[in-house]
Amino acid sequence: MRTSSVGPLDSLPLPVCSAVAMLCRQGAGCLRSLPTLRLRARGLQPGRSSLRLQALPVWAAASVSAAAPGGWYEALAASAPVRAAEEVLLGAQAATGLPWWGSIMLTTVALRGAVTLPLAAYQHYILAKVENLQPEIKSIAKRLNQEVAVCAHQFGWSKRVARLTYLKNMRRLVSELYVRDNCHPFKATVLVWVQLPMWVFISVALRNFSTGAAHSEAAVSVQEQLAAGGVLWFPDLTAVDSTWILPVSVGVVNLLIVEIFALQKLGMSRFQMYVTHFVRAVSVLMIPIAATVPSSLVLYWLCSSLLGLSQNLLLRSPGFRHLCRIPTTKSDSETPYKDLSAAFYAKFLSRK
Repeated sequence: MRTSSVGPLDSLPLPVCSAVAMLCRQGAGCLRSLPTLRLRARGLQPGRSSLRLQALPVWAAASVSAAAPGGWYEALAASAPVRAAEEVLLGAQAATGLPWWGSIMLTTVALRGAVTLPLAAYQHYILAKVENLQPEIKSIAKRLNQEVAVCAHQFGWSKRVARLTYLKNMRRLVSELYVRDNCHPFKATVLVWVQLPMWVFISVALRNFSTGAAHSEAAVSVQEQLAAGGVLWFPDLTAVDSTWILPVSVGVVNLLIVEIFALQKLGMSRFQMYVTHFVRAVSVLMIPIAATVPSSLVLYWLCSSLLGLSQNLLLRSPGFRHLCRIPTTKSDSETPYKDLSAAFYAKFLSRK
């Protein structure tokens, strides 16, 4: 079974802070809609709101401040990348003529196929080359350790000096190997640096459309189209999914991605186990968050997660890996799906 070092973070829509900020923004809007007379009727003056804010917990005060006019979320919602995301969504809907639910799904598929899938293939390419370097790195480490031991005995180095000398030279030699094969592990993180911002910008753009806050001349008409652009049990994409089908589906798919990752990792370190448990918790946390935002966002999140799951499975295929010219490694399996099914059955379905 393949034991790739690709983490679950690469496939999950994990910017929960963005979703929380949306909730804070909605709550702040309700607070701002209260008339001044009602504040005075309770003996509060508008000018004294800062005193009241100081009495709030730190996290609550920070959330309200972020969602207030001029806060970081307001700046994000009006930023150039979000406006570009709005134009992409509008252009896709105008070009296809599909209802908004279909346009959102088609745009997600197009972005995943054109942007994240090639980057994911490149990520696996880099990680495969790094994995193939491990035997050479171990050989160098063994030889260097012997040379440092000889020098330490010859020149009377202390253990600390010998260790520092070993680490310094080992880092240099490994770096030379990465340069030689053009496979520095940092290059494998390019997927995260592209996928994460894209997820946030599309999510914020859809929220702007759903609330009529989009920065385009057709903002109101788009909101009206979304209100009638749903399907099945969510006909209104500007409203929350009261059935919780979409939110629960998002959480289940994300948990499935995490479990598939965990099944493919053999002998995880303690840190990797902590990260896996954390991502499990975030996946569950996404369910109540998704139940409080417009259905258009949740539909996008669900499509993105489903495509992320499909992308991970596709990149396990020996044929597809060969097509992408990903080097063969010792941990590759000729029957990855059979191995995955057997591991899933042994962990969740078999009775001991």
